Amino acid sequence: MSYRKFSQKTLYYYSEEIIMNIWTQRSIELANQHDYLDQLFKVYPLSANEKRELSSDVIEKLKNFLSRRDSKSLINLLLDQVKDKNGETHPFPIKYSYVSYLKNDRSAIDRNPKTVERIASYLYEMGLEGILDKTSAPKETNRQMGPLFKNYIDKETLGLKVFKDEASFMDYSGDAIYNCSDIQGEKFAKAYLGYNRDKGLDFIARVNNIFVIGETKFLTDFGGHQDAQLNDAIDTLNTSITPTNFQVQKIAIIDGVAYIKSNSKMYNTIINYPDDAIILSSVLLREFLGSM
Repeated sequence: MSYRKFSQKTLYYYSEEIIMNIWTQRSIELANQHDYLDQLFKVYPLSANEKRELSSDVIEKLKNFLSRRDSKSLINLLLDQVKDKNGETHPFPIKYSYVSYLKNDRSAIDRNPKTVERIASYLYEMGLEGILDKTSAPKETNRQMGPLFKNYIDKETLGLKVFKDEASFMDYSGDAIYNCSDIQGEKFAKAYLGYNRDKGLDFIARVNNIFVIGETKFLTDFGGHQDAQLNDAIDTLNTSITPTNFQVQKIAIIDGVAYIKSNSKMYNTIINYPDDAIILSSVLLREFLGSM
């Protein structure tokens, strides 16, 4: 194994005709030879038991609508909880194809009484306890990933000062992270960094006057939607950057099964990706930023 150093402080790994970025190689080695999952838990401390309890006033309304068999009010109330005023989400108690339509067009509830009564009949059969059990079900672990990564950044574990607002981040002269929403990240990168993709960014940092931008993905399995998630992060690496006064380094922060040595599409995508692209695990992110 040999290494070659380039002007942008990027190292490359050469082995059996496969050329890949050293950070990608190190991520693969970490996942296959070390306590990768134990270390990754510090970034993504997943919980399988985070129940999403409905508020007491919503429960009282549920009791009232169930006892009165007020189908429209019952369905509207439960649809309101799919995303409540605090941004918390609760699943609708039953899997039923027409529910999403009603959620997106509430006026359809008044126009389709038979459909409403059909859905309500299932809810009446479930009763209050059954409804509460379904609406309080824990979030799927893959839906916890984004907030967990943001929480990890907020703890300043990467050794950089963290800012939540754009002005403070830009006014600060030292190395720092702008830990904002993906939409805010997209707007920032388009305004300052020549970013040309209509897609949010999960990570923005400035180290030695170089802006580091990228997406984070935790890939829990092979195929389907998870392949699409990897491609989404790769597309950010492929995005063109219009020259500005700032130097920009694009990265893809990938974790999960993609690093398992196999014939999977994910693994082959990563190992055969252009060697000037930086794909790495979040476990190595602090070290990578420190190397810049």
